[in-house]
Amino acid sequence: MKRQTASDFLYQLFALIMAVILVHAIYVTLVRPSANALLQEQLDRQAAGETYVVQRSLFIVLKDYEQEACFVMMLWALAIMGRKASVSFRETKMLDQALLNVQDGTSILPEDTRDLSRPLQNLPPDQQTLLLPRVLQTVLQRFGSTSSIANASTSVKEVCDNESDRLDSELAMVRYIAWAIPSIGFIGTVRGIGEALGQAHRAVEGDIAGVTVSLGVAFNSTFVALVISIVIMFFTHQLQLLQERLVLDTQNYCDQNLLRHLKVH
Repeated sequence: MKRQTASDFLYQLFALIMAVILVHAIYVTLVRPSANALLQEQLDRQAAGETYVVQRSLFIVLKDYEQEACFVMMLWALAIMGRKASVSFRETKMLDQALLNVQDGTSILPEDTRDLSRPLQNLPPDQQTLLLPRVLQTVLQRFGSTSSIANASTSVKEVCDNESDRLDSELAMVRYIAWAIPSIGFIGTVRGIGEALGQAHRAVEGDIAGVTVSLGVAFNSTFVALVISIVIMFFTHQLQLLQERLVLDTQNYCDQNLLRHLKVH
């Protein structure tokens, strides 16, 4: 478990670094140069006194540092959720395997649990840590030591409940990112409004270009942050649904393939 925790930490750190490098490279090479060129063109036409309709450009909407930070956080969250989803898919595939060779109508006595545990113990180490093998192993050990069907059934619920709590706690970082993204957008709003107020005297004199750009920072940062937050929350709920179904399907698997075969003298 400690090794897995360290692996998760290193993966999250690496994912964050890669997200920063990728997003910043795109901003430096594409987004900001394109946005600056469009803004300069608008300023030149305004200075020349031309009458024109300002076109809303995606590059201008995305150009500020708050939007860049939001995209970094989005990629980081998606990387974390992608890793957890891949583990859940591996767990789900285990439900299609016949881990216990128990035929219909066969009864499992307490003294049979040792033989049934051997195939589980012979699984590769990375599969032994998955939910279904752990639950089956726990049930067989509990039934073999207590000769109680009630205790064996309770052990299924205990392991599955603990797994649900663990999966929920591991989503804490994703929930933090989903909360942080709108907050970053609001920081951009405050910064933009502050800059606009600082240039109010220029607007009174008739030069509204600076105020317009600053207000664009305020509204664009919030707009982008809220859109990204919606995307993150959608994938978060899909991941939670996948994990909840995995736990429920594991309980049903144990009921159908193990618990109903248990019998005491």
